Amino acid sequence: MKQTAAPGGRSIPRGALPPAPPAEPSGSPPPTIRLRRSTRWRPIGLAIALGVLLGLGGETFRYAEGLSYFSTDPKACANCHIMRRQYDGWQKASHHGVATCVDCHLPHSFFAKYRAKASNGWHHSKGFTLQDFSEPIQITPGNSAILQDNCRRCHASMVHELVAGARTDRDAVACVHCHASVGHGDRAGLGGPLRDDERP
Repeated sequence: MKQTAAPGGRSIPRGALPPAPPAEPSGSPPPTIRLRRSTRWRPIGLAIALGVLLGLGGETFRYAEGLSYFSTDPKACANCHIMRRQYDGWQKASHHGVATCVDCHLPHSFFAKYRAKASNGWHHSKGFTLQDFSEPIQITPGNSAILQDNCRRCHASMVHELVAGARTDRDAVACVHCHASVGHGDRAGLGGPLRDDERP
């Protein structure tokens, strides 16, 4: 059997493991790992970036009166100047005493309501920030369906026979097609010609 020389002059049979190196003295410090400069500063940079984002987001939420949008107060809907005419129209309309914005424009179940609020909040924030909304503002098909459902829900005892297919028939007519002024008064408040009191 062939043998090889080990450190210290001893011979080791082929296939055998060489002896382990001597252990470090117990008092010596463990080896240190040197981080690259960019790796060392990365957590600090991330913390600063996160702080800036949270600060800007918090200030924007405060400035936009974000907490008011969790309420049912119609004044919250007029926080945006573009909704002022709709708010003024609602105050003069026939439904003013019996329905608020959320009664007509949001679903009434908890999760559906807050899902719609979140979706509308995102689209309104994006539209007003980027100024890419249509003027006069227009109701979306999804929000129009919510409005139709709420009309039918509140007036079910009067109209359930009349509007059985109001959401499913191909030629269905929305309630606001004929009753356009009940929620916001005169159509002028919804982008039609200016009223005398609105002219400069």
